[in-house]
Amino acid sequence: MRILIVEDEPQAADRLALLLTQALPQAEVVARLDTVKRSVAWLQSPAAADLIFMDIQLADGLSFEIFEHVAVKSPVIFTTAYNEYALKAFKVNSIDYLLKPVDNDELKAALTKWQTLTAQPAVPAKMMESIASAMQMLTKKYKERFVVKVGEHLRTLEVSEIGFFFSQEKTTFAQTADQRKHILDFTMDQLDELLNPSVFFRINRKYIVSMKAIQDMVSYTNSRLKLKLKGCDDNGIIVARERVQEFKDWLDR
Repeated sequence: MRILIVEDEPQAADRLALLLTQALPQAEVVARLDTVKRSVAWLQSPAAADLIFMDIQLADGLSFEIFEHVAVKSPVIFTTAYNEYALKAFKVNSIDYLLKPVDNDELKAALTKWQTLTAQPAVPAKMMESIASAMQMLTKKYKERFVVKVGEHLRTLEVSEIGFFFSQEKTTFAQTADQRKHILDFTMDQLDELLNPSVFFRINRKYIVSMKAIQDMVSYTNSRLKLKLKGCDDNGIIVARERVQEFKDWLDR
């Protein structure tokens, strides 16, 4: 078995290679590459690998850029330091990943999963579709500011200034830490797509909140949660029941 390691941290690459030789004595690490550029060149050459371990952050950029320059035909297992948003992208798209430092048991489980999947002929194509979807999630540019009207003037409102968004009588508002409300020309559904999900969470149809805006959380009927937001007079802000577990995961990232 020929294995390619794409990793820009020498110690991490050494550890992974050691664990691989212990788990798969027949395996051969055919190359260790530390940049997007070197990886693209290697994958464009006649050389081949049966399995690739690929770190997300490389010396010259994200490893996702590799897929933009060359068709990767081998299965890929990503390695990454803890990043909730990256992990969400992988989980949503069913991509295998390992957290660094790589755990021996988790590596063995990933290898077992890989050996099972490679027996299925459609896996490589599905894997590339999944990676493309994850790339889109991870490289997406999110809204950084809004243009709002203040009296007769226009000003830019930085997203970092906003504690929460809410809808009232078919109008969308953004409320800042100083309790000022600004009307936005966006629907709540549009905001849900434009805002970084690692910073904002849509708890129900009417509210999208940031972590910093939450003043208190109380258990409520039917397994729901009731929130108190800083500077908000609404005492009936409820996390929708179907969103409670995802909301808790978001808080516990």
